[in-house]
Amino acid sequence: MPAAISPERPRTGITCLTGGRLVKGNDLVETDLWISSVTGRILHSQEVFYSHQVVPDQVIDLKGKILAPGMIDVQFNGAFGYDFSTILDDMSEYTKGLKRLNRKLVRSGVTSYLPTIPSNKPEVYHKALPHLGPSGDSRDPYEGSESLGTHCEGPFISATKNGCHGLDVLRSAPNGLRDFEDCYGPSNLKHGSPIRMITAAPEVNGVASVIPAVKDCGIIFSVGHTEATFEEAGAAIESGATMITHLFNAMRPLHHRNPGIFGVLGKVEGSERRPYFGVIADGIHLHPTTVKLAWNAHPDGFILVTDAMKTVGQPDGIYDWTNGDRFVKKGSLLTLEGTDTIAGSSASLIECVSNFWTWSHASLPEVINAVTATPAKMLGLEQTKGTLDAGADADLVVLNPREESDGRRVLEVDQVWKFGVLVSDSKDNQHGL
Repeated sequence: MPAAISPERPRTGITCLTGGRLVKGNDLVETDLWISSVTGRILHSQEVFYSHQVVPDQVIDLKGKILAPGMIDVQFNGAFGYDFSTILDDMSEYTKGLKRLNRKLVRSGVTSYLPTIPSNKPEVYHKALPHLGPSGDSRDPYEGSESLGTHCEGPFISATKNGCHGLDVLRSAPNGLRDFEDCYGPSNLKHGSPIRMITAAPEVNGVASVIPAVKDCGIIFSVGHTEATFEEAGAAIESGATMITHLFNAMRPLHHRNPGIFGVLGKVEGSERRPYFGVIADGIHLHPTTVKLAWNAHPDGFILVTDAMKTVGQPDGIYDWTNGDRFVKKGSLLTLEGTDTIAGSSASLIECVSNFWTWSHASLPEVINAVTATPAKMLGLEQTKGTLDAGADADLVVLNPREESDGRRVLEVDQVWKFGVLVSDSKDNQHGL
């Protein structure tokens, strides 16, 4: 229970979280964590207490639960009936829907994410991107989850590895960067623009030549939806690509004489570069053993993602999509109507985390790092996100681990803190959201 606050003592906005096991690197450390709702950041607890003799407003005993950074999802298409690709005539309604989504999403433990737009017509990017950029100076905890910038997944991808992406909107880039600018909008391919990451296929006409320019714009280039060989993927990494989108899905499969993209997880000859890569551990996209293979090949690059669609939190049924197709939801399985093509996921990120913990021999801190520290490093945000170090944003999740009778290991989200403020707890108190 929070400690009582004396009416004579002024509030400091400081909370001391005690009795928890903190994720620090690959270890669980029993120590206190001090956070500020005024700055929204994690504090140097020794300095605050001993040098400034500040007393916290409240001391909360976590009773042995896990205290971790807030989770980050770098491939997230929507949820709760909201889709980032659905453009409305009244874009103010689009923004209202986005705000509702953010307030719901944070309760799942995802405190920041990359809103993802799959392959689409240029006008969709032009209209949506201004609303989906990094939240930046808006540090209101009651706004919920925070955008770290948009992930444009396509449309410069392979027509034979398109998955559920509509063939009619796919593009090549014979004119190089100019074609990217025409598609996304020139102002959206600059430092500080709404775009944080682009997924494209390096073997598509003109795309490989654009990789250095995309990197120079401060945008992450991710290889995905591709027929790239091992050699083509390696060349893309050497040119500046640093990420692979949903490894194994929508790409040339592993072959014993040409390992394809999977091969670049090992050291590429003559290079020290090894990419980060996303893995959808929903139990549908990949076999558990395939997930373990990826983890063992390059654990430092392993990032769990959901590829979640608007059907998350929605009942089973048939749903319209923006390109005129429809998809069918049956439990966690989502397919294009009339086909067996997987159309994204209906899983939450904490479900993917629990699955990976069950399937792998990874330690609990290593599992949690796959949705915190590692995506933060991939995004270049390791000083402010995905860490419990002093000075970082006080985006936190309190997790309750348990083991089921059937051997499954589960992590439950008990509390969520955003910028030093408790915004959700397991009693379903929404704390102002």
